[in-house]
Amino acid sequence: MATSAVPAAIDALLSILTEASKRAGSALANTQIFDGPALTNLEFGRRLFVGWQPEADNAAALTQDFAYAGARRRDEEFQISCYAEVESGDTDMQPLRTAAFALVAVVETELRASDDAPTAPTLNGTVLWAHLTTGNLQQGQTLAGAAAGVAFTISCRSRL
Repeated sequence: MATSAVPAAIDALLSILTEASKRAGSALANTQIFDGPALTNLEFGRRLFVGWQPEADNAAALTQDFAYAGARRRDEEFQISCYAEVESGDTDMQPLRTAAFALVAVVETELRASDDAPTAPTLNGTVLWAHLTTGNLQQGQTLAGAAAGVAFTISCRSRL
């Protein structure tokens, strides 16, 4: 019996997003997808981080409680920290902001049930449901150029 659904849910989310990046016309095309933080200095481009946000303390935060009397099953609720970022050597913020939100839109779409993916909200069966619940736009300018990012959270519920 699993102690937590968090590891499997993060793995499933990464798998889903990697597959989405391979689809023709996907906003994730030419986007680096990271499992946690990047370990090196990054050049300009498009990035999606799963299990990491700038200045965040946690890759994921969870709570558990007994599902019902008898203490045989547990309910778990957790939030996965994510970050979508677009940087360039230009100083025009508008296209970067639009591109960052386009990355987040792909994540949200992949978590929605559809005729083609009726079980999408379950992260390949690892959770009861998952959805995008919070987001914060971050923008910055340096002498090297501009960056726009969206720190967002995927909230999940599972039964253990």
